[in-house]
Amino acid sequence: MKRRIAHLDMDAFYASVALLRYPELKGAVLVVGGRHVAAPKQRPDGSWEYARLGDYTGRGVVTTASYEARAFGVFSAMGLMKAAQLAPDAILLPADFNAYRYYSRLFKTAVTQISSQIENRGIDEIYLDLTQLTDSSLYLAKQLQQCVWEATGLTCSIGISPNKLLSKIASDLNKPNGVCVVEAHEVESVIWPLPVSKVNGIGPKTQEKLHDLGVHTVGQLAQIPASALQQAFGLNYAQWLKDVSQGIDHRPVVLSSEPKSMSRERTFERDLHVSHHRNELTAVLESMCAQLEQDLRQKSYRAQTIGIKLRFDDFSIVTRDLTLACPVLMAADIIHAARLNLKRTQIRHRRLRLLGVRATKLVAEADCVGFDTSPQQLRLDEWF
Repeated sequence: MKRRIAHLDMDAFYASVALLRYPELKGAVLVVGGRHVAAPKQRPDGSWEYARLGDYTGRGVVTTASYEARAFGVFSAMGLMKAAQLAPDAILLPADFNAYRYYSRLFKTAVTQISSQIENRGIDEIYLDLTQLTDSSLYLAKQLQQCVWEATGLTCSIGISPNKLLSKIASDLNKPNGVCVVEAHEVESVIWPLPVSKVNGIGPKTQEKLHDLGVHTVGQLAQIPASALQQAFGLNYAQWLKDVSQGIDHRPVVLSSEPKSMSRERTFERDLHVSHHRNELTAVLESMCAQLEQDLRQKSYRAQTIGIKLRFDDFSIVTRDLTLACPVLMAADIIHAARLNLKRTQIRHRRLRLLGVRATKLVAEADCVGFDTSPQQLRLDEWF
């Protein structure tokens, strides 16, 4: 049976969630992101006072931007200071990840009315396998959009094609609130005119190399000799590029995937000296470990390996990992293991730019019964 895969992508998700709370900002140049951004304040007359992007100072990055802000060249992952140069009068809102997770759950639950064959790709996008359904692709896309709208009040864009590669590209072509259906025989007419940057997996460095070869569009990628690509990128990546140019992608929709790791990181607004700012660093570490405990609880896992990541003021990175006799869950145990890792580093007189904690070798809660009933089960702080 010919496959039919949909990619559903929420439109400017974080900004759109913010507009649910502040509907008067609809149509405004709006940026979400950064740390320590002042929350809107309500004036006595009921109106709101918002922070402005031009007043921001710090190392924060753009979480998302409204389509009006994108017209100024502001995009996700851009530094807020750079964004401020492009759109200084933009309204700046702090991120609200509790709200994002809430609306993410709502829209993912809503689409199960159409199909339960779902691959979760993040907080704001999913793939759906529609192969077994008999309705037309356009009808199914409209039904999916209606389900999302009724559950959340938010819009989404949907691409439908025979595979994940083409559907991902298609979902971005008619944003916002758009639908794009691409059939296999339409690759040349629809996909070939697009810049290679539209293909998920072709990043800036690859784009530069392709441009040096005279390749700017997917169609040009299809025409360039395979030998030239192999010389520039190696055999495996060259073959992938050739497949991409022909719209070939055999990846299945993965209905459930086990996480390999969970982590929390914090990039500081200013570099923190390990000795002079010990209390501040301790508070950050404890907060991240508490968040990591909640992440593990939410997914019903424990971790047998706890690691740390340190980035210093010279941008050098140090990592350390500790594998435990029994998997742990409690924040206190995660903190204890993280501190043991820290003792294995020489950092007393250095300045930190980033601190991170990572949980790996995850064990499902259901598989931890043996550890819990074993007489060898001890608290972590009793093992050392």
